[in-house]
Amino acid sequence: MKKSVLLNGTEVEYSLKISLRSRGIRLTIYPGGDFVVTIPHSLNEKLAEAFILKKSSWILKKLNHARSYSPKTLIKGSRREYLENKESARYLIQGRVEFWNRGYQFRVNSISIRNQKTRWGSCSKKGNLNFNYRILHLPAHVIDYIVVHELCHLKELNHSKRFWDLVAQTMPEFKKIRRELRGNSLR
Repeated sequence: MKKSVLLNGTEVEYSLKISLRSRGIRLTIYPGGDFVVTIPHSLNEKLAEAFILKKSSWILKKLNHARSYSPKTLIKGSRREYLENKESARYLIQGRVEFWNRGYQFRVNSISIRNQKTRWGSCSKKGNLNFNYRILHLPAHVIDYIVVHELCHLKELNHSKRFWDLVAQTMPEFKKIRRELRGNSLR
């Protein structure tokens, strides 16, 4: 549901999503400036708005940053497109995982290629790496960043300083590539 709130004199529109699985308030700002607030189903909307007001400076800063990027939207592919590209993506990703894991020597349980709506990649606690088949449409250095990012989650399943230090071991320019990736939206 669409809502709006006044933050430091600026009216900001956002989409409010109520989630049965959410345990806390999540603020998400997408490239281009779409702002989504996700709240647990048990939370009062007034409490969510108070939280938004409390985070107003952070929200305005992130919105300005996100609006400075013109997202290159990759439209959700059809099932046929996914099936036609799945094996090419698997071949590419397996090769890049093997290449980058030579330095890390992490144990990879399995690699899956999926048609994910909102993620380029993910890592499970069991050591399974998942990648979006549309990764094929990205530049090689961005693909490598996604692979390194997910590999490092095998050691640090979070985004702590230790995690980013692991990423920087093989990809010291990761911040620049990360900014570039934010301009390629799956939404």
